[in-house]
Amino acid sequence: IATARLVRACPINPRQRGFICASGCSENLKLFQLLVKCAKQEHRHLGVVFVDIAKAFDTVCHQHIIAGLVKRGVDPHIVHLVGEMYRDIRTYIV
Repeated sequence: IATARLVRACPINPRQRGFICASGCSENLKLFQLLVKCAKQEHRHLGVVFVDIAKAFDTVCHQHIIAGLVKRGVDPHIVHLVGEMYRDIRTYIV
């Protein structure tokens, strides 16, 4: 329910594969293979950029996340639920 409401306010790129119910990265890999194959067959240059945004989410201040949700008009109940997920959280490495 929370995801459905958040997606309406904060649309996800169709190529996004993390944190959603999807077939994983295999679809993106197949698309990449097809692009490389077509570029080779047509003797065309192909530029590729890989962007690794791992750990990007946890570098954002949690208050900015909440403020962004409010600004986009997300239901206050959902904003509260997201806020509760980040309240007093800690990470322990054993």
